[in-house]
Amino acid sequence: MERIVFLDRQSLKAEVRKPGFAHHWEEHAQTLEQSVVDRLSEATVAITNKVPIRRAALEQLPNLKMIAVAATGYDVIDVDACRERGVAVANIRNYAVHTVPEHSFALIFALRRNLIAYREDVLLGRWQAQDQFCFFDHPIHDLYGSTIGIFGEGVLGQGTAAIAKALGMRVLFADHPPPKAPGVEFTDPEVVFAESDIISLHCPLTPSSRNFIGLEQFRKMKRSAILINTARGGLVDEHALKTALETGLIAGAGFDVLTKEPPKDGNPLLDIKTPNFILTPHVAWASDGAMQFLADQLIDNIECFISGKPQHLVT
Repeated sequence: MERIVFLDRQSLKAEVRKPGFAHHWEEHAQTLEQSVVDRLSEATVAITNKVPIRRAALEQLPNLKMIAVAATGYDVIDVDACRERGVAVANIRNYAVHTVPEHSFALIFALRRNLIAYREDVLLGRWQAQDQFCFFDHPIHDLYGSTIGIFGEGVLGQGTAAIAKALGMRVLFADHPPPKAPGVEFTDPEVVFAESDIISLHCPLTPSSRNFIGLEQFRKMKRSAILINTARGGLVDEHALKTALETGLIAGAGFDVLTKEPPKDGNPLLDIKTPNFILTPHVAWASDGAMQFLADQLIDNIECFISGKPQHLVT
C-alpha cells in the first residue's frame, strides 16, 4: 500500500480529493526542514509545496518513490539527487495562467496610475482641502502605447503578453530560442532593458537566473520604468532594487515574492515605505479557481505515476 505524506497542507486552500487507489494518507499543516526525514520515513509519495527536500534527507528515505510538488517551481527539491536515486518529481503545469498575469497587471495599474499615492493623500485629507475638484501631485501614465518587456515566455509570460496586447501595448520578449508559441520573436535583453516602460518577470529561479537583475541592469533601464516580479524571489538583487528606488534609477516596483519567505529575519524591501513600491505576500497564484485546479492536478499527477503513466515529470 502506498503511503502518502503531505508536508505542508496549510499552504493549499482548496479541497484535496484522496487518490483512487489503496493508500495511507497523512498530512501536516506545516513541516520544518529538520522534521522532513522523520515525517517521510515510511512514505512512498511525498507532497510538498515549499518544504525543502534536499540530498541529505533523500539519502535517509529509501522507500520514497515520488515527490509531488504542489507548485510549478521546484527549486526546493534537490532534483539531481532525486534523479540519482530514481525518485520521480512531478510539478504543476498551467494552473495560474490567469491569476498571475492578472495580479501582475494589478501591480502595473496601481504603479502607473499612482493609486497608492493618491489613496494615501485622500486618507490624509489632502483632497478635502483642495479648492478645485481634483489635484495632480503624482504623474499618471497610460498603458496604451507603452512597452512591456517580459522575461519568461511560458504560459504566464504569454498570458501577461495577451493582456498587454489587448491594452494596446508593445510587447518585447527576452528569452532563449526556440519560442514556445507561434509568432514570437525574441529581443536582445539589453534592448528590452533600455526600451521597456514596464519589465515583468515570469521565469524560473535557476543558478543562471539568480540575481540576474542588479544595479548594472537598473542603470540600463528608463528612469520612468517599473519592475514587476510575480515569479520567484532571488531573480532580483533586493539590495540593488532598494538602492535603485531610493536613488531614482527606476520609478517603481511591484513584487509578490522575496528571496526568503516569510521574511521573519527582515528584508531590505520591507524598509521601503514609499508608495512607488508595492509588496504583496506571494499571493499572485492564489485565486480560488487556480488553487482548486492545482489541487486536482496534484492528485492527478500522483495517480498517473502510480498507474505507470507518469505526467508532468521534471526528472
